[in-house]
Amino acid sequence: MANGPAFNRVLSIQSHVVHGYAGNKSAVFPLQVLGFEVDQINSVQFSNHTGYKNGFKGQVLNETQLAEVYSGLVDNELHKLYTHLLTGYVGNPAFLGEIANILKSLRAANPKLIYVCDPVMGDDGVMYVPKELLPIYRDEIVPLADIITPNQYEVELLTGKQIKTENDVWEAVQWFHEKGVGTVAISSSELGSKDTLLAFVSYRAASGTERYRLAIPKQGNNLVRFTGTGDLFASLFLAHSTLTNFDMGATLERAIATLQAVITKTLSYIPEEVLQGKVAVTSQQRELKIIQSKSDIEQPKITLRSEKL
Repeated sequence: MANGPAFNRVLSIQSHVVHGYAGNKSAVFPLQVLGFEVDQINSVQFSNHTGYKNGFKGQVLNETQLAEVYSGLVDNELHKLYTHLLTGYVGNPAFLGEIANILKSLRAANPKLIYVCDPVMGDDGVMYVPKELLPIYRDEIVPLADIITPNQYEVELLTGKQIKTENDVWEAVQWFHEKGVGTVAISSSELGSKDTLLAFVSYRAASGTERYRLAIPKQGNNLVRFTGTGDLFASLFLAHSTLTNFDMGATLERAIATLQAVITKTLSYIPEEVLQGKVAVTSQQRELKIIQSKSDIEQPKITLRSEKL
């Protein structure tokens, strides 16, 4: 019979790609390097991410199959081992609803379990999941989350409000807090200059709400867009919020430092003619160099400081 949690163990439910880095392929290795046990359920298994010019092939796990896999964990009392649940890309509404059922079961086994939700729905004004997922995230999933890591577009979708100023950010953050979310980490926003992004964190501590902002220099001459960075950020935020005992300023600094290092490493493998805009970048060239960044994951070098507001 399995005993209760002896160390940090994450159940990660998100997508899987055979080649490249997105979903669980982006999230699992960094968590393991940082000392977390990770058990993964793949919501999809695709040959590669969906941005490749010749498409992708693969399978999608449905809600019945998800429930069946999870029931096997319950039968062996393995669900009692989890300290964290991490969820990312989900492709259909019923599957997302089943995640809510799984979370309730996990919390019954371990009331201290922390749920980190990356509400993957879209980016840059484009929604790339079925629109039916939005009300389920908004009304069922968000109120269950301890930590949520949306990008700016996903914040706008969930709150129904456009973000044009920093004041809009904090109003949106308050919406999440009123839903019951303790920590809101907006992984990226376009509120900075043309050369910077801004990340924000709001944390409801016992002593009151703490707010942080961090400016992130854009890399790649705005010519290269990466896939899997949001998945990587969510996993890093989960890890460092635990490792720093919820020092959210330090958590944001460590997560962004690692993310920036991975992007820098990835860019170092891309031909100079691509970075100069002479040749178009390929999807394969844009795959994150996560394995090559192992030392940066283990020991992130903090050069960007968060500002407590």
